[in-house]
Amino acid sequence: MGRDLLDLFSMNKWRCSWSLAATIASVLALVSVVHLVSFPLTPTLNNFKIAQDSCIPANVSAEFPSNRDQEQPAVDFKLQFPADLHGAVVYQGAPWKAEIGHWLAGCDSVIKEVNITEIIGGNNCKNDCSGQGVCNRELGQCRCFHGYSDLSFVHWGTFPLLSFLLKDLWQLHCASASLFANVQTNRPTVGRDGCTEQLQLECNYEGLPDQPFGRWVVSICPANCDKTRAMCFCGEGTKYPNRPLAETCGFQFIPPSKPDGPKLVNWSQIDQDVFTTNGSKRGWCNVDPADAYSGKAKIKEECDCKYDGLWGRLCEVPVESVCINQCSRHGHCRGGFCQCHNGWYGVDCSMPSVLSSITEWPSWLRPARIDIVDDARANGKKINLNAVVAKKRPLIYVYDLPPEFNSLLLEGRHFKLECVNRIYDDKNVTLWTDQLYGAQMALYESLLASPHRTLNGEEADFFFVPVLDSCIITRADDAPHLSMLEHMGLRSSLTLEYYKKAYTHIVEQYPYWNHSSGRDHIWFFSWDEGACYAPKEIWNSMMLVHWGNTNSKHNHSTTAYWADNWDKIPSNKRGIHPCFDPDKDLVLPAWKVPDANVLTSKLWARSHEERKTLFYFNGNLGPAYTNGRPEDSYSMGIRQKLAEEFGSSPNKDGVLGKQHAKDVIVTPERSENYHLALASSVFCGVFPGDGWSGRMEDSILQGCIPVVIQDGIFLPYENMLNYDSFAVRLSEEEIPNLIKILRGFNETEIKFKLENVKKIWQRFVYRDSVLLEAERQKSAFGHVDDWAIEFLKLTEDDVSATLMQILHYKLHNDPWRKQVRHNKQFGLPHQCLVSTS
Repeated sequence: MGRDLLDLFSMNKWRCSWSLAATIASVLALVSVVHLVSFPLTPTLNNFKIAQDSCIPANVSAEFPSNRDQEQPAVDFKLQFPADLHGAVVYQGAPWKAEIGHWLAGCDSVIKEVNITEIIGGNNCKNDCSGQGVCNRELGQCRCFHGYSDLSFVHWGTFPLLSFLLKDLWQLHCASASLFANVQTNRPTVGRDGCTEQLQLECNYEGLPDQPFGRWVVSICPANCDKTRAMCFCGEGTKYPNRPLAETCGFQFIPPSKPDGPKLVNWSQIDQDVFTTNGSKRGWCNVDPADAYSGKAKIKEECDCKYDGLWGRLCEVPVESVCINQCSRHGHCRGGFCQCHNGWYGVDCSMPSVLSSITEWPSWLRPARIDIVDDARANGKKINLNAVVAKKRPLIYVYDLPPEFNSLLLEGRHFKLECVNRIYDDKNVTLWTDQLYGAQMALYESLLASPHRTLNGEEADFFFVPVLDSCIITRADDAPHLSMLEHMGLRSSLTLEYYKKAYTHIVEQYPYWNHSSGRDHIWFFSWDEGACYAPKEIWNSMMLVHWGNTNSKHNHSTTAYWADNWDKIPSNKRGIHPCFDPDKDLVLPAWKVPDANVLTSKLWARSHEERKTLFYFNGNLGPAYTNGRPEDSYSMGIRQKLAEEFGSSPNKDGVLGKQHAKDVIVTPERSENYHLALASSVFCGVFPGDGWSGRMEDSILQGCIPVVIQDGIFLPYENMLNYDSFAVRLSEEEIPNLIKILRGFNETEIKFKLENVKKIWQRFVYRDSVLLEAERQKSAFGHVDDWAIEFLKLTEDDVSATLMQILHYKLHNDPWRKQVRHNKQFGLPHQCLVSTS
């Protein structure tokens, strides 16, 4: 009976009046209320004691637990939750800085759910985007697929942002497929046409004298340019016209000048052999896969299956592409862009409408009490349902940005491994990548599926702006002329421009930025030097980064890679700000591959006695070593100084470090079992590379005490957690004394730090994102892989949980928020509404 009612409620099956709909909705509301009563959502606060002298009056609603009429003894959080000898207060197993730990232990632990009204519905898009895009229901604007536009004509002066975005998108389409592009557009009318305007892109190849953009340009098509995917394919006249013809595959090579020298690409000469039908020549576009695998036909070795959505040596197997949350099982992944099923919307098709069945709503919208609008409003512009959902703060609103900031970047990837944390094999089984920048995708997907997500911007505490900068920067490599034209060849400057466009979009289209001048907005900068090149307009916001350089010592660009250097970005674009402000920003852990073997071996749990190596570091040590980075500025010289003192492998001159020791390993030679080597060490080095590196995560995940040497640069959670409880931080000047200092730690202190590393390692893992993928795999195949089984066993707080705890603390302890509470329901005792430190 209940199921029949819910199916009837699905709007695409309605053949009745809105009055009847309201009746049905009332029945559903009753069912929801019964569900809420049967399964209580709110934790009891009977054991919480209010400290009357540690709070101030606040305008709060009846939803807050009130103890004013109860005479209970006051409890001081500092006495209730004392700090340890290192100045840390433990909450959920982690050693926090005292003032933060006091508040979390006393307040985050007792938060109560509050009722939030989520609006299901919104503005319709013209022609429902004509099947060539997905509607942003809040704005009534289409997110169009590659090759289509929602605007039939926009005057450049009337709508500068939208025209700017479209012009760049048109350039991006063609430029990513050919270095020289002619864009032709028809502009018949003014207004929005629902993705009916097809962009006419012509991509013409022209030779490049002296290869000005280097050896690895992938944006020149020797044959057919797919104008909808901005990629090169073999094209008509070949046996396999849809086979990719990527990167250097279609061009001739110049013989190396030295016997062991690299081959150089001759961009002015197309290699006609890739089109050959002669099996004795190294071909590509006409090679039959069976002949290639049997050895009857040769393949040009520079040709490869690099594009996402294809598998096999000759790209002969179509597979699942990577989309955000794989479209939440409510859409089709179209090369990286979610094409949502009827009644579903959003970048990952997770936003329902009145046409979707309530039984299929995401968990962050259930259970809900449903109210339906009256007939008068239903016949107007909006058709809405009000779903009242019990949620815990902090609440996060995730902007549904235009696709050029996310979906189109995924769809236009020239290399399937770029900027994502997974791909799919020939059986559509998940293959996790070791892409360090995969954290950006992991967090984005987790927030979209989080119980802290809200569609109600007026109730939100924070606003997440999802710009995939890791995809933008790699796109600049694929099509370097994008950054050459206006940005001096700097990928950093190109990326700044993208963030500026996103800022302009949300300011012009949404009301939320002006509520706080952007201080409650969150941006993620995942690349090597983080938010160093954030545009000045957004610096008030919270920056999530992997690089926490406060510029207190290293007050310039520290990367050795010139295209990422931000020193030359004009101050009228970047402003004058540090890369990281510990008062408002946060360093998040980098992405690490979910490895079932590492989890089952429990290397993180190894005891002090099992760790025979005192200090371990394995990585690039600079120009003194074979295959070392040639730049003296690499790692700001820190790794080089370390090797000079403690190098355990001979450099090019056959020399070891001046203080080399048997139980100290500092080597550029990769261990056969890197994880085991870390787990066999007491202390592990954490030094920068080109900006941040993933060595902090490597150390923590293998239970090794991290030794941090990078002055003025914060590591993950360092402005929140008490690092002295589980790490060692030394100044760069102390490098010559490193081993002497480490040998000075007594057994008690070492075991204390090792035990704390064991307690916090899961906070460096993106478990939520991994389990979302496990759910998708179970739905598709009916079972999960070993990595999912092991991750399901993890129960401690991960990156997402840690971030929510930090945001919850900031919500009630950032001074500026005291003026912008707007009488919201916070679900907390009075004393928790102000700082208790």
